[in-house]
Amino acid sequence: MALLEFNKNGIYCAQADVYIDPWKPVKRALITHGHSDHARWGSDYYLCTRSAKPVIRYRLGPINIETVDYGESRVINGVRFSFHPAGHIVGSAQIRVEYQGEIWVASGDYKLEDDGLAEAFDPISCHAFITECTFGLPIYKWPKQEEVFADINAWWAQNKAEGKVTVLTGYALGKAQRLMHGLDTSIGPIFTHGAVENVNEILRAQGVILPPSIRLAQDTKKGQLEGAIIIVPPSAADSPMVRRFSPISLGLASGWMALRSARRRRNADRGFILSDHGDWDELNRAVAATGAERIVATHGYTEQFSQWLREQGYDASAEKTEFDGEIFEEENDNK
Repeated sequence: MALLEFNKNGIYCAQADVYIDPWKPVKRALITHGHSDHARWGSDYYLCTRSAKPVIRYRLGPINIETVDYGESRVINGVRFSFHPAGHIVGSAQIRVEYQGEIWVASGDYKLEDDGLAEAFDPISCHAFITECTFGLPIYKWPKQEEVFADINAWWAQNKAEGKVTVLTGYALGKAQRLMHGLDTSIGPIFTHGAVENVNEILRAQGVILPPSIRLAQDTKKGQLEGAIIIVPPSAADSPMVRRFSPISLGLASGWMALRSARRRRNADRGFILSDHGDWDELNRAVAATGAERIVATHGYTEQFSQWLREQGYDASAEKTEFDGEIFEEENDNK
């Protein structure tokens, strides 16, 4: 029996009787980060990183939750667990699992490019690595984030000059704050949808530094938005609250913007390629950095990525999960 296996509830460690990111209620859940496809309500006990806890508790309510610092170990029935930075969002972690000399790492979601907000990805040596592959095809290769933000700020400044309100989408936890972090606030004020500002308040309270932002409200007047940018979840981009400020220019920030059809489907004026998941090159670099011989590909292009890895000499397989990666987060993760 493998140290970690997949069953109907999630990634399971039988020796410790715990699950990693279970998608159904279980007795003990180890959570990689606060996105709602990884942190779900109903389990009896939760363990996460100290910096992930505030958002998880906000989203799941009065749960029984404990925390660890990065690198701190917890031993459960002889199995040693530790959490290590994944670089995905603030508090996100890879979970290292060690028992009788065998080491597995469950990556959760991750990216290698340091965004200046999330704790930077730290590769962990292991025998087996469970990797996401949301963007596990060679067509997905990200430009440097500095280039992306230069384009976003130039677009915002042009909209201001043309008398348009700039609206930029990003899911409420993670992408929205990363966008704010990269904006040139000399151009104008930042307004945020309530779902975004709720998360901002939680992160600021735990010491995360974000630029000033103003909560968008029903009584916000168009005159207050002169030269402004509004950060909203994708689901709110076409809402009456936003459209009443016409003329607007709508931009989407996502890894899916690497596909031209994605921008057209959302009826956006601009698409910016920016993802909190690793691109093709980062996925391959992360796998190599672990030194693992066995690789399990989950949520994403699992069959294609695992086939590629087998061609490179890895013992690679694909496992179906209920994770949906960035598609799920952008459409549903805006509580």
